[in-house]
Amino acid sequence: MADRRHQEVRLALLKAHEALLCASQLLETLRNLRKDGEKCNAQKIVQGSELDFVELGSVWQAPFYEISLKVPKDDMAAANAGVASYCQSVVPVFDNLIANEGNDDVEAELLDYKYILPRKSCFYMSDLRQIHNLIPAESDCGFNLIVIDPPWENSSAHQKQKYKTLPNRYFLSIPIKELTHNEGALVALWVTNREKLQNFVENELFPKWGVEYATTFYWLKVKSDGSLVSELDLFHHRPYECLILGFSPGKEMSSERMLRLKRIPVNQVFISVPGDYSRKPPIGELLLDYVPGCKPARCIELFSREMIAGWTSWGNEPLHFQDLRYFLPTADK
Repeated sequence: MADRRHQEVRLALLKAHEALLCASQLLETLRNLRKDGEKCNAQKIVQGSELDFVELGSVWQAPFYEISLKVPKDDMAAANAGVASYCQSVVPVFDNLIANEGNDDVEAELLDYKYILPRKSCFYMSDLRQIHNLIPAESDCGFNLIVIDPPWENSSAHQKQKYKTLPNRYFLSIPIKELTHNEGALVALWVTNREKLQNFVENELFPKWGVEYATTFYWLKVKSDGSLVSELDLFHHRPYECLILGFSPGKEMSSERMLRLKRIPVNQVFISVPGDYSRKPPIGELLLDYVPGCKPARCIELFSREMIAGWTSWGNEPLHFQDLRYFLPTADK
């Protein structure tokens, strides 16, 4: 079954890679990204030098940890003088919805570590037992796009101790129906190429969530020179991952509209250079054309390890890649 799935998408993957190799300008951009990355070496975060949010959230003191947000003040006098004016907002960091409602990124501080919160974004940092706190009181405040990157059990993550994994049965309890906007939601689920896992999603997880399968997109991984990170036909180390898409029907979603929304291109392939271990590319913009309901869409990422402007991020470490040391200052700062 695993080989049959691979053969069904193999031609699309090859065509996508060939198109990349013919795009000289895009290849040059990839090489420049590598050069820009080398400029960050001085700021490179050594493993173990960042906060362990999972450990921090599990101790008895967790409810007392606070994060301080450096929020810009609407101070006309200071603005006229060309001086930035700020106020400090101090709030509990765990089991609490923390929002940057402004139009600019803001800086936050926790235990002497500094983080960047994107504009119009919010996060809720908790373990799986508190995820129900994200369910909106009214369904028209639910989400139209739900991206999920579960910490699936796998030997590689366990051996490298990159992050803690959970048994598959734990994900059955995620309240997708309750998080869905009353006009419906597009659900995008990251999975590996393991046949056992894909069977679990198709036969147990999506049915339990009430999600109807639509199609699968594929993330093809390349090096900065455009070559694949591994041979395409390697059984255990294929250079791509799957993004399974489905629809969670809302209370006010007609069957006719659902039928129109199902017309998503089959076997779409998107390509990028992989980042840190298990870090996924930003695929929100690729999916917005297929998202039902209101515009702009209300978007959430579950099991997030970073934040996106305009999105809600939930997980036990959504600030992981928001560490200030991962960012370079802009020219006007």
